[in-house]
Amino acid sequence: MDLVSVPSPTGDEQAMGERVRAELEDMGLQVQWQEVEDGRPNVVGLWETEVGGGKSLMFNGHMDTSYSGSEPWLQGIRGFQPKGFVHDGRIYGLGISNMKGALACYMEAVRSLQDAGIRLKGDLMIACVSGEIEKTQWHPDFVGREYRGYAAGSRFLPTHGGVTDMCILGEPTEQKIVLGHYGAIWMRISTSGPFIHTAFSEGRRNETSIVRMRDVLGAVLDFAPEWEERTSYRGKKGIVNVGAINGGFAWRVSRTPHRTDLFVDFRVPPSMPMAQARAELGDFVREVRERFPNHGIESEIYVTAPGSEIAEDHPLIGAIDEAHAEVFGAKPERDTVRWFSDASALTRYGIESVNYGTSSGLPDPVLGENLDIDGLVKIAHVYALVAQSICEAV
Repeated sequence: MDLVSVPSPTGDEQAMGERVRAELEDMGLQVQWQEVEDGRPNVVGLWETEVGGGKSLMFNGHMDTSYSGSEPWLQGIRGFQPKGFVHDGRIYGLGISNMKGALACYMEAVRSLQDAGIRLKGDLMIACVSGEIEKTQWHPDFVGREYRGYAAGSRFLPTHGGVTDMCILGEPTEQKIVLGHYGAIWMRISTSGPFIHTAFSEGRRNETSIVRMRDVLGAVLDFAPEWEERTSYRGKKGIVNVGAINGGFAWRVSRTPHRTDLFVDFRVPPSMPMAQARAELGDFVREVRERFPNHGIESEIYVTAPGSEIAEDHPLIGAIDEAHAEVFGAKPERDTVRWFSDASALTRYGIESVNYGTSSGLPDPVLGENLDIDGLVKIAHVYALVAQSICEAV
């Protein structure tokens, strides 16, 4: 609840970093402060083995939250504010499920091992990182550190010493093991048209960039089912989201806009190389340009965030199965999800990673984001057992 009460929207993780640093130092861990950029740290706590000979394990979690709480559509919803509170056995507050609850679980799992006098053969690491949330810069309108997400911290982490054999990310997975998750390509598709005064636009409405975008949007919507079928993975279809459109000047609608931009999120399975996905989407845009040669169609890919997967027979999966069964009475279910996680970055450095965490705590319509306290305690118990298994308790 204390962690939730420290505001930490993407781009402003400094205070949260200071809070977790104090906690990790209090636990007696070797603490490293990685300056990803000014005001944006990664804070890494290492419980270094005195024995040696075992595998190392990382618990990785992001400190940034999806929102700041000041957004107009979140006003009046207490669970979307950076102020934690308890109600009916649940903790509420911005970031509790995504994913400050997991950070607390990591710390309490390690504390429980310390309190029990457990010694491990392998190192155990807690990595509290900046900038995981799915957001990115787009020039010229959206630039600056508040737009640098999509694994910014976890890409920095392994290049500055944060490397282990394997990793658990406690994203809210409903206590399921996520064997694979999608990545994403974000694309801008633009149309152009004449910039003219309303008074002189008679007969030229269909030339305006906004009206021309109607044709492009239709082409995207027609293409979406094909892409979703083409990108099926582990029994799930891919997905396409028309995320934003921008054109014209609200303060001067007496002018036709010279350009209109459409922004589309194409989800990409981990089984499809990013270069292949990029090439296929490039082919799609070329086809649309050929269909509408007078629309001035341009495109730009400005996010390429690959997915991630882990083998069913990986030792980390077996360790979670065993620990989960001990705590919950049965093995966890499997899942494939279309959201992104920092496993995307970590696996590229050879750190085999899995997403496994407590219930997502779907927002209460009145109170907002929340997690069950009992579920947090049980997941922390599972993490402690997994650490003993992977790092080999002696």
